[in-house]
Amino acid sequence: MKRTALTLFISAALLAAAPLAALAQTAPAATAAAPAAGSPSKVVLDNSTRILSTLESRRAEFTANRAALRQFIASEFDTLFDRDYAARLVLGAHGRGASEADVKLFADALADSLMQRYGSSLLDLNSKLKVRVKSETPLRGGAIVKVSSEYVRQGSSAAPVPVDYLMRKVGTQWKLFDVMVEGVSFVQTFRNQFDAPLKQKSIAQVAADIKAGKLQADAAAN
Repeated sequence: MKRTALTLFISAALLAAAPLAALAQTAPAATAAAPAAGSPSKVVLDNSTRILSTLESRRAEFTANRAALRQFIASEFDTLFDRDYAARLVLGAHGRGASEADVKLFADALADSLMQRYGSSLLDLNSKLKVRVKSETPLRGGAIVKVSSEYVRQGSSAAPVPVDYLMRKVGTQWKLFDVMVEGVSFVQTFRNQFDAPLKQKSIAQVAADIKAGKLQADAAAN
């Protein structure tokens, strides 16, 4: 389940963003309080409604025209995902003192690689899922918020899948920078994967290798 869920997350926005953005139905559980306007939870639910609706209404178009699908994914990714901040977290110690230009090179290469490998799986998503937002937890004095949720398959006895989202405010907008599916973090997954190459080469060189296909981002790697 971890491998499948993380792959679906990558397909939706990243990468990140969003198993929630791509898979969730529009409403939280009936017993859950409605998220406050402008809150991270509300942002997540509103975007999931819009993205799922668009995916369903344009499924035939996206199936026939993969360029349109890629454009849709890229647009949503840029809107919802704080790619440069996430990339700096993925780089970890390797990113200390790195220029914004190098971080952007890495962020763009990682995003492009993931979209090319996993973007088409959006067309296979099962829309009979809904999300329950369980809680919103301020971290670091409120600079970061963790939205805890779970996926529930309608009409199924399968156990809910826990998904946590880490978000921060960029200007006036809440943006996603990490997702944890069943405890597996997007940031940690890719930090582990690219640690060895970054010990051997510069950030720009690793980004170039990713862009050239010599290195591939693997959403299911642990």
